[in-house]
Amino acid sequence: MKNLVLLFIPLLFTINSLSAAKPNVVLVMADDQGWGQMGYMNHPALKTPHLDAMSENGLRLDRFYAGGPVCSPTRATVLTGRTHDRTGVFDHGYALRIQEKTLGQAMKRAGYATGHFGKWHLNGLRGPGAPIFKEDSHHPGVFGFDEWLSVTNFFDRNPIMSRKGKIEEYSGDSSEIIVDEALKFIKANATANKPFFTVIWYGTPHDPWTAAKADKKSFTKLSQKAQEHYGELVAMDRSIGTLRKGLREMGVAQNTLVWFMSDNGGLPRLDPPTTGGLRSFKGSMYEGGLRVPAIIEWPKGISKVRVTKHPAGAVDIFPTIAEVAGLEKSDLLKPQDGMSLAKLFLKEPGPRQKPLPFRSRGRIAVVDNDYKMISFPDSGKTRYELYNLANDMSEQDNLVKKEPKIANQLRKKLKAIDASVTASVNGQDYPEKKVTPQPPRIFWWERESYRPYFSEWIKRPEYGQRLKRHIESQK
Repeated sequence: MKNLVLLFIPLLFTINSLSAAKPNVVLVMADDQGWGQMGYMNHPALKTPHLDAMSENGLRLDRFYAGGPVCSPTRATVLTGRTHDRTGVFDHGYALRIQEKTLGQAMKRAGYATGHFGKWHLNGLRGPGAPIFKEDSHHPGVFGFDEWLSVTNFFDRNPIMSRKGKIEEYSGDSSEIIVDEALKFIKANATANKPFFTVIWYGTPHDPWTAAKADKKSFTKLSQKAQEHYGELVAMDRSIGTLRKGLREMGVAQNTLVWFMSDNGGLPRLDPPTTGGLRSFKGSMYEGGLRVPAIIEWPKGISKVRVTKHPAGAVDIFPTIAEVAGLEKSDLLKPQDGMSLAKLFLKEPGPRQKPLPFRSRGRIAVVDNDYKMISFPDSGKTRYELYNLANDMSEQDNLVKKEPKIANQLRKKLKAIDASVTASVNGQDYPEKKVTPQPPRIFWWERESYRPYFSEWIKRPEYGQRLKRHIESQK
């Protein structure tokens, strides 16, 4: 027992020393990139040399899960450490509740400069990404970001964006634009010797797809839509290289934790496929909808560069950063669904001690190490499926009847998750014990504040047809 304690002390010391180091943090998120769409996954068409290089210098997480099977929910989970239904973000385009405690707010209180660049999609507005106005009740600044250059939703080449409410127009690839702008923010704070927390949320490779000619040249044998799609990913990967090079040139790469992931599973009806042999796609509770590529690069904090199959997810981001950045326990709203991965930076920790929960569109899932159970509403009843992901990654063999003991255990966990999340949905996690009024889930062109821009924006390809239909419907 004495020897065990002595062995444990150095580990504690190492983790605590990481906390004391105050690392810079950069969170990077692709939009609709599938688990199989990485060069290191031996994709038959796509090369991602910069993401591959990042994985070779960090921790590659091959069993990493989004917060939910679609976009806004995962963004809510990243910022709160909570399963998205708890936060009021039930699906894409719902607003994050003001009552939630966010990672941005916590990092700001801890003395970090905080910046958001790119897709937001947590203010209740749907439709192709448009600039976020200063009077928006749920803009990034409300949730802790001092600086923000953001759009409501997905965005493509030559985007119109909003810098703290002021509209700015850009030319070029959207991925490269937001990385360039994020690097300006990082450089200013690095020069001032101030730690920074930077969120870079791409609009790539969400449709519609428009890639530069040079970025499509490797995909001439693919369909036109696949050429555009994969061309966008080439540009996004190149921007990762720009980000990593910029951090090195500023001399801050060693103590900057860069966490890359996608917001949900890959898209259907693309050839080559997007999900690397996993079942189903974006929107699904199967692995193809939830498992996403993920890499953490932090030279000072990750002791052994490697690939891990330890199950982890978006719910773990806030608790992990809280530990390594020395945030207060009160910064995280309870219940927390994730757990810190700080020990994983040092060595493989063994089985995960806390299952990964998911609830979306009436479906509930739990990932408990090798096993995964999903419940589906089915004609007024509940249908269960159980899979052993260790030997059935594609989820083909339902074990509900074959392994009744494990099935019963996970059914109980599903019911507990459902009850706990329902209490959160009803506001029981907040001091008020109720949910304060939220903005409606609407398309941005339904807000009067956007009307003055219709005559100009109707000429833009991403807005034109939608605005025409809206204007016609108002006549």
